Amino acid sequence: MALSFAVGAYSSPIMCKLANVNNNSHMQDLSYIKRAAEISDKSAGFTSPHPNFGCVIATRSGEVAGEGYLYAQGTKPAEVLAVEAAGERCRGATAYLNMEPGDCHGDHTAVSALVQAGITRAVVGIRHPLQHLRGNAIRALRSQGLQVDVLGEDMQSKLVEEARKECLLVNLPLIYRAASRVPFSVLKYAMTLDGKIAASSGHAAWISSKLSRNRVLALRGRSDAIIVGGTTLRRDNPRLTARHGGGHMPIRIVMTQTLNLPEEANLWDLSEVSTIVVTQRGARRSFQRFLASKGVEVVEFDILNPRDVMEYFHDRGYLSIFWECGGTLAASAISSGVIHKVFAFVAPKIIGGKNAPTPVGELGMVEMSQALDLIDVCFEQVGPDMLISGFLQPIPDLTPTIPSEDETFAIDPTVDPFESSIIFFYKTWDPYGAFSNFSPHPIQMPDEDGNYATWSSVEHYYQASKFIGVSDPIAQDCIEKIKLAKSPEEAARMGRLTQRQHPNLVRSDWESVKIDVMYRALKCKFSIYPHLNSMLLSTAGCVLVEASPHDLFWGGGREGEGLNYLGRLLMQLRSEFLGESSSASESTCLAL
Repeated sequence: MALSFAVGAYSSPIMCKLANVNNNSHMQDLSYIKRAAEISDKSAGFTSPHPNFGCVIATRSGEVAGEGYLYAQGTKPAEVLAVEAAGERCRGATAYLNMEPGDCHGDHTAVSALVQAGITRAVVGIRHPLQHLRGNAIRALRSQGLQVDVLGEDMQSKLVEEARKECLLVNLPLIYRAASRVPFSVLKYAMTLDGKIAASSGHAAWISSKLSRNRVLALRGRSDAIIVGGTTLRRDNPRLTARHGGGHMPIRIVMTQTLNLPEEANLWDLSEVSTIVVTQRGARRSFQRFLASKGVEVVEFDILNPRDVMEYFHDRGYLSIFWECGGTLAASAISSGVIHKVFAFVAPKIIGGKNAPTPVGELGMVEMSQALDLIDVCFEQVGPDMLISGFLQPIPDLTPTIPSEDETFAIDPTVDPFESSIIFFYKTWDPYGAFSNFSPHPIQMPDEDGNYATWSSVEHYYQASKFIGVSDPIAQDCIEKIKLAKSPEEAARMGRLTQRQHPNLVRSDWESVKIDVMYRALKCKFSIYPHLNSMLLSTAGCVLVEASPHDLFWGGGREGEGLNYLGRLLMQLRSEFLGESSSASESTCLAL
């Protein structure tokens, strides 16, 4: 079962003019839910991928008392920000949430903020798409006496369904990723009126107008990665930058079977953002070594195809991929079923040419009845061009296709879906996401003078520590900027970029002390948050693996080839805590 409906160009939901109905309270609910969806989209493109959460708090008289949105994982929840903005006006008010909160396992910050503020009712747009989080916050709110209404469940009507759609649209990447196990993928191309993406000579600059190209830059900035094929790299030598002013920069991905690529290319310049090349195993080993010397990551596949590549990047935590490839790779991606949406910019130009390339290559179709129809097509004029967009696949229904944890236990009480001798964690919304150094748990660490300073996360402190003790003013400025970074992702981006661009600013002993720096920060975090300490101790006997497939030092790697130092440090810390607990128990027994 799937849902399908119209959606604009990947943008903030458009506020619709509501029809007149008698139930003013009902219309107010829908208006504020749409507002929550709209503001939840504000941070898109300025930080690494995360679910989009928005919260609007309205008083009994219908006035907006406060609102907030989640900036990134590791930052204050939308509900907390809204409560802080509303203050005492929260008493007896209603909170409107575009999506059910999804706190770290063991944290209930969003839920407790609403309860403690005196909120008496919550209206939720959609349940959380991720199975291990779905329903948890709603049950917690109801257990605290709040009335919770869920669109489409507790509230039903045609207008309710329209509001629910906007809540789905703002989190399309998360919803598709949760349902299909691949990132949400958008295919974009610009073509002439006669369907050509370049002249017969291969020249393609510029088909579309400057306004259309600016729209593409904005779309890129909302994605986690941009993917091109080898032909596009050789022909256009693209930079694939988003250019939106210092925010999130999507990773560049080159997909090439033969690795027949030039030694000089803009994508080998990593000063602003990284590049990953995916290729067939064994292809041009000497060129792979050349790319490695440039700092370009190369990932080999036994059989290179879009489905396997997308599953790999799903495992890396990517939510959305923007495809700007040529016709051959586009056809392969469509045939593999990994393209979910299409953006086609059509320029009012005719260039002709029997051999001029087209946006989509051979799909093996011989009759028009086999043609793929776009769903919920939208048309928009962008300068002189026409932007046509639509879905190739319906938006997945959120109804679970696999029994929930509670349902599974009811069927077979001996089954625990999360019990395993190996516990994996990666993103902060994973079941054990609080183990991540990116989790939203501030720590206090001593500086060089022994004075304690507060850091927003372990990652903030770790990245700044690269430059602590270096007298250069640039290093000192970098430390301050990292400390003030709005999210762990931005702190990591700043630290890594400075390390890459100014390796002379990194403290000389960094490689020998970085493990100890991380350990001390983790020990502080798990010492000052009792629920985190309990969660860590509850994993006794289990192997902890940081599941990042690309970080081969702190992570476990794709196939266990990583060193997994983060998991090792957590297990070491767990052993230390268990030893202290055992010693304390023995001392108590001796005293008795």
